[in-house]
Amino acid sequence: FHCSFYWSLDLPQYGHKQWQSYFGRTFDVYTKLWKFQQQHRQVLDSRYGLKRWQIGEVASKIGQLYYHYYLRTSETSYLNEAFSFYSAIRQRSYYFQVNKEDRPELVVKKLRYYARYIVVCLLLNKMDLVKVLVKELSEEIEDYTQRFNTEDQLEWNLVLQEVAAFIEADPVVVLNDNNSVVTISNRLQEGSVPPLEQGMVVGQLILADALIIGNSNNQVKFSELTIDMFRMLQALEREPVNLATQTSKQGTMEPNEKPAKRENPHKYLLYKPTFSQLFTFLSASFKELPANSVLLIYLSATGVFPTGHSDYEGPYDFGGVLTNTNRDVVNGETVQKRNQAQKEMHCLHPGDLFPFTRKPLFVIVDSSNSTAYKNFTNLFGQPLVCLLSPTVYPKSVQDQSQRGSLFTLFLYSPLLAFSSVCGLNSVQRGLWERAQEFLRKVYRDIGQMLTRSRTIDQAFLQFFGDEFLRLLLIRFVFCSAALRLHKLFRESQSFPESYPELPKQDTVESSLLQKHILELATMLDVQSLFWDDSLEAY
Repeated sequence: FHCSFYWSLDLPQYGHKQWQSYFGRTFDVYTKLWKFQQQHRQVLDSRYGLKRWQIGEVASKIGQLYYHYYLRTSETSYLNEAFSFYSAIRQRSYYFQVNKEDRPELVVKKLRYYARYIVVCLLLNKMDLVKVLVKELSEEIEDYTQRFNTEDQLEWNLVLQEVAAFIEADPVVVLNDNNSVVTISNRLQEGSVPPLEQGMVVGQLILADALIIGNSNNQVKFSELTIDMFRMLQALEREPVNLATQTSKQGTMEPNEKPAKRENPHKYLLYKPTFSQLFTFLSASFKELPANSVLLIYLSATGVFPTGHSDYEGPYDFGGVLTNTNRDVVNGETVQKRNQAQKEMHCLHPGDLFPFTRKPLFVIVDSSNSTAYKNFTNLFGQPLVCLLSPTVYPKSVQDQSQRGSLFTLFLYSPLLAFSSVCGLNSVQRGLWERAQEFLRKVYRDIGQMLTRSRTIDQAFLQFFGDEFLRLLLIRFVFCSAALRLHKLFRESQSFPESYPELPKQDTVESSLLQKHILELATMLDVQSLFWDDSLEAY
């Protein structure tokens, strides 16, 4: 059993066909084992001395399999299945007796179970439960370190610190009338994407695959997920359907029974990948991309800057973003220490992505050197768009960067980002809901600006048929327009850019959109932070 379990988890995530049959077989084995212990519990207890923590271990492994199945398929329904198993372990106190055994390795199993349960709860936005679990985990760790003088004490304390920072990462909270915190989901929901206008001709491309890459120094993280990665993965998922209503018994859903239609793009989550790892996943994703589909690459990473300038400036002369290696990092940015004629090796250069532009490619770069990716050339005539973050932020925003990037926050939840950049720490629920309703109207108008513009590059419209990409483009325009009007953002490097460029007058500098932003600012009582005559801004 255990061999088959670990073999399944160790299989490479890329290449759907390689791992699927192994996962299916492992699920079958564990499902049979689970049913067997249910049917023969009394005999197993009395004759073979089956312990409750052993049942907990089987349930925990099934939960883990469901979680990994979610990671490999992006089907959020499997998160609910993982949650149901993890939840049952706690409710039935399967691990309760572990603390009475004088075996530290058993306690570690319990601690790992808690860490995995917390990750699943974070992904399902069950924040109240997360706080309870963190408190319980803290008590378990304290008990563990007092009873056993182990070397991993610091590691477990670090886990606690990481999850505590992760929970506090959102800069603004939404409050009920009694000042309790409201959990807001930012996954794609029914009715949250502006519909296409009647007769509107846009591309029929579908977002099939996404690489979400996190390599930012000093950013809040938990379990190989930076806060930026965590936000972006939710921006690329629909709100999950709870399978509990569809299955009569816990864990009876067949793992290789796939939903009829893939609701979410398939995602690869890469935390601090080396160049080789990144290129391997990119190549596999590119190879398996179906016809009429888009590959999205999201890069949240430290900038790598070139030193000096060559006479010819090509796609390897502007630097890019950091790929992982053991190297010196000075003030968060890497400094070139080699011959100027040579290019930085541990860096994803714009030129590295050129081969992949043979298929439709949508790139988002959130980095202090995002503008390196303006130097793209569309060699193959396929749809290609790059959305690029600001490279310089006002100090008050920069000070918050550990809690995630403002640019990614806008793509994840524009209202959260807008409130944050206006210095708000909390918003009352009623006001939040009114502002969200108002933003839906703003999004419709932005959608019409993009589709009706006579001078917009067709690449934007070719991606506009896909709901996820449509919403990302609309949020990008809103972010660009809002920052242009904000009094703190005065440098051109503080505004997002794109390749190809958007027609500014039709979009990010549109007088209608500026009017909307001022209305939203007035609604939140922060209008004094914005230029209310657009001429003053220039």
